[in-house]
Amino acid sequence: MEQVKTRRERYAESTRAALLDTGRRFFAQRGFTAVSAEELVAAAGLTRGALYHHFAGKQGLFEAVFEDLEARAASRITAATAPHETARDKAAAGVRTFLEICSDPEYREIVLLQGPIALGWQRWRELDQRYLGTILTERLTALLGDSAPHPLALTTAAFYGALTELALSVADAEDPSRAREQAVHLIDAMLAGVR
Repeated sequence: MEQVKTRRERYAESTRAALLDTGRRFFAQRGFTAVSAEELVAAAGLTRGALYHHFAGKQGLFEAVFEDLEARAASRITAATAPHETARDKAAAGVRTFLEICSDPEYREIVLLQGPIALGWQRWRELDQRYLGTILTERLTALLGDSAPHPLALTTAAFYGALTELALSVADAEDPSRAREQAVHLIDAMLAGVR
């Protein structure tokens, strides 16, 4: 039986959603440091108390926006790899989808550029690994198996770094579609070299 939400619960959800939406827009357009808590709550039509109640401040709101984008990215990558049969095809689909996601201006600005600034390097890596590192480790394990010529943790770290840099390059390219295809082929060649 579905539980009916109270008016208070619905209000809390809509308040949280309004703050997340406003935060995502403002952080993507202007960056974390250029946006004040007062601007965020005014644009959302809420009070500063609502921001602190739901997110404990601007930093907490940024982290929630960041995690929402990462969770969506992970879901999209997982969905893109599901229909493929071979580990190689799954890896290629995952890389292609990841690079498409990184071309999205909101994701690029909030996750790749503002994330390390707003969250600090350690927290940024911890959250990024939580959502995307797991997928990368799974794909590499399936592709390389137990007989990988190099330690899986080091291989994963190498590809994680390469993918992050490729994502920024693709997002900045004059022709992102062409750059994305070139990056997918490059990662495939790197994987073949590791295998």
